[in-house]
Formats: sequence, C-alpha cells, structure tokens
Amino acid sequence: MANTELIDKINEKLSEEFEIDKELIRPDAPLMQTLELDSLDLVDMVVLIEQNFGLTLKAQDFAGIVTFQDFYDFIDSRVNESK
Repeated sequence: MANTELIDKINEKLSEEFEIDKELIRPDAPLMQTLELDSLDLVDMVVLIEQNFGLTLKAQDFAGIVTFQDFYDFIDSRVNESK
C-alpha cells in the first residue's frame, strides 16, 4: 500500500471512529488532543488499527507518538515490517 493510500485510509477510519472532521486531521496536528482521546479511546484506536491493518499493537506502542505524522510513520513501518 502506497504511503498516500495508507494515510488516506488511516484518516478515513479515524474520522469515522472518533467522529471528527477530516479537515482537522493534519500531519502536524497533535494526535491525542485533536481526537480528544482518553485511555479508553486509545484501546478503541488499537482495535481499529488491528482490524483494518492486520497489526497487533499495545497501548504502549503509542508512547512516542505525538502528531498524526508520527502515527502515520509508525503504522507505515509496522505494515512494511509485516510484509
């Protein structure tokens, strides 16, 4: 999956799951604040990524993720790692 396709799919799923306007999802935007995530929402995000990308994640995997770009890079590296 090309990087732009991956980003588009991530944005679509996040927008649907967390009921947020896609315009607010920008690479430099802070992930947790933009999506208004609490610890339970983080579990929902882990499940969302596992179901849509076939990855196994833990909430701890999100420790270094600050922006959406960090999140895209993390998912991209995990998707490529699993090939």
